Amino acid sequence: MDAAQEFSRLSGVFYSEGRYRPSTGDRRTEVHDPSTAKRIGHFSAVTPDEVDQVVGSANAAQKLWWAESALHRAEKLHEVARDIDRLAPEVAELLTRETGKPYKESRDELTWSVSATDYYAELGRHSFGSVLGPSVAGQMHYTRKEPMGVVVVILPANFPVLLLIWEAAAALAAGNAVIVKPSEYASLTTLKFMEAFSCLPDGLVQCVTGGGDVGDRLVRHAQTHMVGFTGSVPTGQAIARACAEQFKPYLIEASGNDAFIVMPSAPLRTAARAAVFAAFMNCGQVCTSAERFFVHTDIYDDFAELLVEEAAKLRIGSGLGTVDLGPMEHSEERDRYERILARAVEEGAKVVHGGGRPVNLPEENRDGFFVEPTVLVNVTPDMEVMQAEIFGPLAPLCRVDSFDEALELTNGSKVGLGATIYSTDLAEVHRATEEIVTGMVWVNAPLLDNDAGPFGGRKLSGVGRQLGAEGLDTFRHTKLVMVDPAASEQDFWWFPYSDEEAWKQA
Repeated sequence: MDAAQEFSRLSGVFYSEGRYRPSTGDRRTEVHDPSTAKRIGHFSAVTPDEVDQVVGSANAAQKLWWAESALHRAEKLHEVARDIDRLAPEVAELLTRETGKPYKESRDELTWSVSATDYYAELGRHSFGSVLGPSVAGQMHYTRKEPMGVVVVILPANFPVLLLIWEAAAALAAGNAVIVKPSEYASLTTLKFMEAFSCLPDGLVQCVTGGGDVGDRLVRHAQTHMVGFTGSVPTGQAIARACAEQFKPYLIEASGNDAFIVMPSAPLRTAARAAVFAAFMNCGQVCTSAERFFVHTDIYDDFAELLVEEAAKLRIGSGLGTVDLGPMEHSEERDRYERILARAVEEGAKVVHGGGRPVNLPEENRDGFFVEPTVLVNVTPDMEVMQAEIFGPLAPLCRVDSFDEALELTNGSKVGLGATIYSTDLAEVHRATEEIVTGMVWVNAPLLDNDAGPFGGRKLSGVGRQLGAEGLDTFRHTKLVMVDPAASEQDFWWFPYSDEEAWKQA
């Protein structure tokens, strides 16, 4: 595959009814390689008529898909998984070129997507409802799980393939059709990834490109029936308000500001290595990145020294090279991150590693959107850097005097996606898993996912769950059915009410 030719082929199109179609939209946005800042293609904002066309096709395809057997749907999803695996090298290269992440991380996205698709293929076949003990003798009472209909999936750029699959595989297994609106910073890769769904009926999975107005039209469309969104808190709130006007169900994964607690019983070298990974994976552009470090005062200095030592080992450069960190996704994100860092220093934090832009890059990468992984000490809980989502390669270390203080500061955030604790003290671990107010807690094992385990947050981190059985139910209605096979005269609760049950008898 020639990447330049692929980006050219994918520019200006959307994916509908099983094929790429040129958009008639006249608003074009250039796409740049974050490692070089050079133009690699463009995408078009689809028109309102094109949105309507895609929604109509999705509704028609969904009815046929739901009419198939659960076994057939499972077999087709397993076929999708095999196609993802086949396309993985090509899609991973495009993903690295368009978003900047190291090729290893791009390839991981595809591998994890295969696993999640296979998981939901089987879960959708095995989970269809339940039989209840009837409240009336001789009757049959049970629940049916039925699809929402057409699901709109609105994506960010940090994990455009994996987050798509977490929702799309579950939605398809539940019998829905899916319309994807990718991030403006990962549109071309997402369009390429649509080829993994080519074995499915035309119109069942489609992809339209554009900005917020395209997403808004999909959200508000009368013939879309659920929205899955991953992104910022303000946009998530706007989507929730729009969905509320139609009582349209939604799944929202907004922001994270995850705490990373280090206690004296932790193996410090291991904890430092884990912290570097948790803070700097994908250049810190992970919703579950460790962004607030609460380190016990007894081991604070030693941990900071080890963290700097481990951070200094990281290799920075083009994601297609032998590197650990690539660039940030785009220049605006780098500017936003650098403002957060500058404000922290202004408030009194001290940079002990990083803090700038790398200088020893090859000529072709010097205009790329690179920053150094940065470690801050002398950080206090009231600083701005500890309040908002950083979404960049920054590890601010805040000293705490006790485990109780660490818990209190961890729960002081307005968001609650995940949290990590490094400790071998069983009492601390038990309290952390019970008392931390987040959707996920990792104990000595940061940034792990499990297809069978629900992913999601609390507070302003969002609503609903992806992955696991909960992730499948997110995309289904539950219908209660009560059947009297004999249509018998079991009329003890019907009219007329008995005289004996009257309030006052004559």
